[in-house]
Amino acid sequence: MDRPVETGIIVAIQTKETDERFNYSLEELRQLVANTGVEVVGEVTQKREVLDSRTLIGKGKLQELKHIVEELEVAVVVFNQELSPSQVRNIQEEIDVKVIDRIQVILDIFSLRATSKEGALQVQLAQLNYLLPRLVGHGINMSRLGGGIGTRGPGETKLETDRRHINRQINEIKRELKKVESHRSRRRERRQRSNLFRIGLIGYTNAGKSTVLNALTESETYEKDELFATLDPITRQLELESGLQVTLTDTVGFIQDLPTELIEAFQSTLEETKDVDLLLHVVDASSSNIDSHENTVLGLINDLDMDNIPMLTVYNKKDLVKGEFYPTLFPNVVISAINQEDQKNLIEKIEETVRGLLEKYKVAIPANRGDVLAQLKTETIITNQNYDEESEKYLVTGLAKDVDWLDYLFNDL
Repeated sequence: MDRPVETGIIVAIQTKETDERFNYSLEELRQLVANTGVEVVGEVTQKREVLDSRTLIGKGKLQELKHIVEELEVAVVVFNQELSPSQVRNIQEEIDVKVIDRIQVILDIFSLRATSKEGALQVQLAQLNYLLPRLVGHGINMSRLGGGIGTRGPGETKLETDRRHINRQINEIKRELKKVESHRSRRRERRQRSNLFRIGLIGYTNAGKSTVLNALTESETYEKDELFATLDPITRQLELESGLQVTLTDTVGFIQDLPTELIEAFQSTLEETKDVDLLLHVVDASSSNIDSHENTVLGLINDLDMDNIPMLTVYNKKDLVKGEFYPTLFPNVVISAINQEDQKNLIEKIEETVRGLLEKYKVAIPANRGDVLAQLKTETIITNQNYDEESEKYLVTGLAKDVDWLDYLFNDL
């Protein structure tokens, strides 16, 4: 069943950023709002040295906005900048419709995308934490919120809900998430003991991470040309040419002006990435704002203490690039994820990068331990293998993620 279409106006204020960055941010807001099912029927933009502390846009522009809202009879006004509770209240004194900001739109999209229990809980927690000061004590504003964008999904809170009840909900959700996290930790520990090499896909939203995952692993995860198509973590297995089995985990996309606190609310995806051995940073090579995309992702990687993880940049969508393309991040590979030859090139580049991160080993395996030899073939890269008839052992040299793990494996041989 299709959601009812709301109509809305978006409001954006340009302060010190360049015209190019401002225009891109505005276009991104249009896409975000459209992804929630709201039809944008008007825009109000303004250049200011500083934002107005009471209403962001000042008295004159607020009156202009009021007239446009009345003329177009819209249901919602969406600000590109984050609104404080007092700013919402001040704007609401003049405008008799729902007023929300960019972050609430993103939360709304998250609520529509979350499919797992954990993802839904993370969404609800982020919504309640963000909306709590806006949902309590502002009866007039809340009576205008109603349903639809900004109030959808697991985080929807009724008007009569009081502060204590909301805080109780938050505490219950945190307890539930701790249980889920303990299960995930145990799964992670099992993976670490298995010595599997783990790769995490990261990148700006809509860069094509899910398409890369599907192309490499022949899986059928959700992929679409829309923002935040993936929210819940998805892990698949990939076999490299050498026979080495690695795991690939897709994660939520990053976006400019997204507070780190919001990203941190979705540890379910990022926890799966924080302990990987290699990051695949997928970049939309055809984007006109590629530099901003790269800087946003690199900045958030740094904020989340993931900047110590080795990274291979995958410049995707080369088939959509107009003119010459010059990569700025190294090492890299330039591909179109939908091209089979490029898929092969990407796997080769991944293997080359992985080899550079592994340690050399040399072991002797008794002839009756074929199980150990088979495990080495999938969890390490064997570079040489000979059978020594005198000792009745296989002499194997290769590359492994963790030589200490090999000591543990060979303790009982």
